[in-house]
Amino acid sequence: MSHTTTESGLRDAVLSAASELAGERAATQASRRTTLERPPKPDFGDYSTNAALLLAPAAKSSPRELAGRLGELLSSRLSGELDRFEVAGPGFLNLYLSDSWHVRALAKVLEAGDDFGGGGMRERERVIVEFVSANPTGPMHVGHARNAAYGDALARLLAFCGHEVWREFYVNDAGSQIAKLGESILALANHMRVPEDGYRGEYVERLVASMTNATSRSAQELGRDAVDVMIGEIQRSLHEFRVIGFDHWQRESVLHEPRADLLSEDGRALSPVEHALELLERHGHTYRDDGALWLRSTDFGDDKDRVLVRSNGEHTYFASDIAYHQDKRERGFDRQVDVWGADHHGYIARMRAAYEALGGDPDHLEMLIMQLVHLVHRGERAQMSKRAGEFVTLDDLLDEIGVDAARWFLLSRSHDTTIDLDLDLAREQSSENPVYYVQYAHARIASMLAKAGQGRVEGALEEVGRASERLHPAERALVKKLVGFGGEIDEAAMRRAPHRIATYALELAQDFTAFYRDCRVVGAETPVLESLRIALSVASQRTIARSLDLLGVSAPAEM
Repeated sequence: MSHTTTESGLRDAVLSAASELAGERAATQASRRTTLERPPKPDFGDYSTNAALLLAPAAKSSPRELAGRLGELLSSRLSGELDRFEVAGPGFLNLYLSDSWHVRALAKVLEAGDDFGGGGMRERERVIVEFVSANPTGPMHVGHARNAAYGDALARLLAFCGHEVWREFYVNDAGSQIAKLGESILALANHMRVPEDGYRGEYVERLVASMTNATSRSAQELGRDAVDVMIGEIQRSLHEFRVIGFDHWQRESVLHEPRADLLSEDGRALSPVEHALELLERHGHTYRDDGALWLRSTDFGDDKDRVLVRSNGEHTYFASDIAYHQDKRERGFDRQVDVWGADHHGYIARMRAAYEALGGDPDHLEMLIMQLVHLVHRGERAQMSKRAGEFVTLDDLLDEIGVDAARWFLLSRSHDTTIDLDLDLAREQSSENPVYYVQYAHARIASMLAKAGQGRVEGALEEVGRASERLHPAERALVKKLVGFGGEIDEAAMRRAPHRIATYALELAQDFTAFYRDCRVVGAETPVLESLRIALSVASQRTIARSLDLLGVSAPAEM
């Protein structure tokens, strides 16, 4: 079967023909800027390319003339697949593909099975995605929920593309916030006032009730035990939120414990933090001033040098972060992806500086900053929960709108934009609600295929590729949307943009709905045409289900 029945195959065919006309060197140089796009209207062709515009100077030709020559060459090479071509505007080449191309493309989609759209990365990497990493001093709130949905969807997407993905949760269990939590619990246990900078809320009272002999224990002990309880609650909430299990829960406190495999030059066991600081000192990237140890981060693009060890001997949080990233490097990951909250924007330059100072390639460290989530009810920003203090918990959100709607709405916008999550729309069971619309399309296909019967569906899949009737425009549009899935997956993974999959799923559901409206499937005019349309429905159902799965959203068979 021709490789041109994929968008990447068509693009390769265009580049190959362009290389013959303008020279291999020029075509290679222009390849990254050469586009193959679906025009907004079918009148402009199935695909359009700017190759002639880019390569006309190298070919010593006008763009329109080169576009015509390129079209002629493609016609001879894609006999039976390219129906006709047109030169448009200053030199765009519009390609009109034959019905047989669309039928073969559908067969190719079905042939790929569950792997359709995946495994497209040419360079596969071992990637660690660290996400959520909520402080274990309270329940997960809506902001954490966005980080969780995004990190989980990104990990699913990277794995589907063929990368080896490791998921990690960084537990900030060392530092003043844990001591404050313990002090808060101790104060409440003794019916005393919680410290001004302590923790409050119904969940703290629950922690007090869960502690044995709380009044006779130290705040430090209570803080440690509370962390274990909160981690258990975080794990439960994430499981309910359909976040695939983490491969490792890395505790910050462990970074301060000596390890037998990390030795100083005199043979002393070092903690990961001490190990990282020793490496920086050995490379000449640290200095002392006023009793504190500093990193020369300005040598690597930071706006000022950063303190690693305070004058009282305490390590800063930055020192722990450096040690953690060095530990991940030494575990052999090719790429580190950090999914951080909106308040971490100022950390990027200093962390990249430290990573480079340790000998890492800063381009292999990605720090993705999530923006805020605002809940909207009846057109106004809403506050749903009083029992958890001043924030809305993930559990509250799931109680209000469910897992599917929560994940969809948190993933439907780019991570670097603020979200106004409309609770009323998220609850609505109508075509106005995008996640309901997509799920309903999947359920509609399931119902229609059940009506056709398993035997008829299996027969249709065996016959796909034999249709000879003229295709309806809605059939052609749906095939092209399906064929574009692999490219959309690659683009979403490369741009770290799971929201593109939500957009694609909605557009695919819309294209299927238009097809279903305009083309009778079960009971079509001829058995061959019925088979083609059943096969097209199966491919649509599978691709919608895959898209939803990458977002962590269910694909129901009935609604």
